[in-house]
Amino acid sequence: MTSAKAKNPETVLVPTPLGDARATVHAAREPRGWLVTSHGAGGGIEARDLVALAAALPPLGVTVALVEQPWRVAGKKLAPAPKRLDEGWIPVVEALGKRMAGLPFAASGRSAGARVACRTAAATGAAGVVALAFPLHPPGKPESSRAAELLGAGVPTLVVQGGNDPFGGPDEFPELPADCTLVPVPHGDHGFAVAKRAPVSQDEAIAVVTEAAGDWLTSLFA
Repeated sequence: MTSAKAKNPETVLVPTPLGDARATVHAAREPRGWLVTSHGAGGGIEARDLVALAAALPPLGVTVALVEQPWRVAGKKLAPAPKRLDEGWIPVVEALGKRMAGLPFAASGRSAGARVACRTAAATGAAGVVALAFPLHPPGKPESSRAAELLGAGVPTLVVQGGNDPFGGPDEFPELPADCTLVPVPHGDHGFAVAKRAPVSQDEAIAVVTEAAGDWLTSLFA
């Protein structure tokens, strides 16, 4: 397949019960599907992996919508409770669905955003989930597992996980079903950052993320 250049991003405000969310849409010229993705509780859409996906996926025919959740748009520093995060996410996906022209989409997010994507996959009609740095458990508390959220997504799922993620490394995940793919990012932390002394560069680490997502989504939307 010959890749197509992406269009300039478009910003869309979406009303939700928690206030306006803001989606920055990086549109593919000949889209085969969408990735609707959001940030975690400690950052925004400027996260290195989200920025990289917005650049890498449109040329592959995947439109990327980077969603700033209402609490971030409002300038608040703390995210609301998980249930409220879901309430702010579903209207965004529904609104963007009107722009997708019937194309399939994958729900996505990093960290807390990955939990939201998994919890709401069935309700939003997502064809799949891309979970970036899924917070399997709070740091130092492996007994407080959130694996049930991941396993309960009910759709094909790609998990991209840093090898040194304190919220749960790749080897801490339970046995996953056949439609769930786990891709480790060697030496990456929760933000996929790698130490300067690591045997891989930061660019190489992020390339693992973008290549895994690109290959998986291309297959999902085939």
